[in-house]
Amino acid sequence: MIKKFKLFVLLLSMLSFAVKAQEKLTLQEAITIAMQNNYDIKISKNNIAIAKNNANIGNAGMLPNLAATYSNGGSLQNTRQTPATGPDRVITGARSTNNDIGADLNWTIFDGFTMFANYDRLKELQKQGEINSRLAILTTVSDVITAYYDVARQQKLVIAADSAIDISVFREKIAKTKLQLGRGSKLDVLTAQVDYNTDTSNYLQQKNALQVAKVRLNQLMVRNVNLTFSVDNNIDTDQSLVYSELAELSAKQNPNVQNAFINQKVAALNLKAIKGARYPVVSLNSGYSRTNSTSPTGFNQKFAANGFTYGLTASLNLFNGFLQRQNERNAKIDIENSTLNLDKAKLDVSTQLLTAYQNYSTYLDLVKLEQRNVDIAKENLDITLAKYRLGSIAPLELREAQRNSIDAQNRFIEMQYQAKLAEITLKEISGNINLSN
Repeated sequence: MIKKFKLFVLLLSMLSFAVKAQEKLTLQEAITIAMQNNYDIKISKNNIAIAKNNANIGNAGMLPNLAATYSNGGSLQNTRQTPATGPDRVITGARSTNNDIGADLNWTIFDGFTMFANYDRLKELQKQGEINSRLAILTTVSDVITAYYDVARQQKLVIAADSAIDISVFREKIAKTKLQLGRGSKLDVLTAQVDYNTDTSNYLQQKNALQVAKVRLNQLMVRNVNLTFSVDNNIDTDQSLVYSELAELSAKQNPNVQNAFINQKVAALNLKAIKGARYPVVSLNSGYSRTNSTSPTGFNQKFAANGFTYGLTASLNLFNGFLQRQNERNAKIDIENSTLNLDKAKLDVSTQLLTAYQNYSTYLDLVKLEQRNVDIAKENLDITLAKYRLGSIAPLELREAQRNSIDAQNRFIEMQYQAKLAEITLKEISGNINLSN
């Protein structure tokens, strides 16, 4: 009775899973949803907007500064004035006022080419923002594809675990029949039941792993993590990848290499900007002011003036405590460091690419090998099942054949998945992931 109840619960669970898994999610749909919702991609796009806003001639210091000023004030005083001749002049509560309105223009027209170096640096930083955005997109799409095929792998493992239960049910049924006919033993029935429970436990654990994989994919797509779905079980690997072509692409398209290259250019531009301090700074300045004031105690009780001012100023730093030389030396060291970082980035990418390609080639061979093992193990299981029906072999031999078949299937599924991961890694390193799949 307990056994039937367990079987009923299992069937009910499987039915509930089948009802829930109505949505068939394609890889392209998963990528599209992630591209629209993923937080890292949205943040990277905002950073691009900031870098684009910053890359302008005004931020580089090429445009004039125009400032308006306004001041209004006064004073309230008690005064006593003693002239050379005559009585003292005493004023109580003398109120003075002052009103100023003006506008000042200052425009640096030459600063040793520093402003041009700053503008070029801002444009390079904008390019770097675009590269970082592309890196975020590549990383996210790579993670989505990996998670998608992990769901496919777990689905296939669930099917394999389910097939193990079918064989265990068949074996238990035959053991009971033999016991009823007097040709079997109670020990065979109990052993079959233990193996059935073991297979059921493995199946339930595999189902849990599948649900966890779906939660992870939902998270990457930034949607309700409770949503359930199914995916295509096929895990086909692109077998046309060529190392020399990938190496050429990675040298041009890898975001880390591109970032290191831009950092080298930025370091050179920083040195150019610092060297600009050796040249004079020339500025144009102009202004307009209007002043009104009153002073009951002054020689002129009212005063008003307005007009324009203009001029040209130039300054040259003659000595600043050797800071100029120090800053230039440090900038040159930064250039050297940026060159070293570029070389390191190229070496790191080459190492990652070669390692991934070796894994890719190895897993492709293992997929072929495990495919043959699956066929052999399946044929062996079919023969063993036929012999078990006839009673010519012991239950342990059937269990061993069953285990071999399941292990072969699991290894084959795992090698397919690992080969796919290697393919994804190669395309990510080379910056060659097809965003439209």
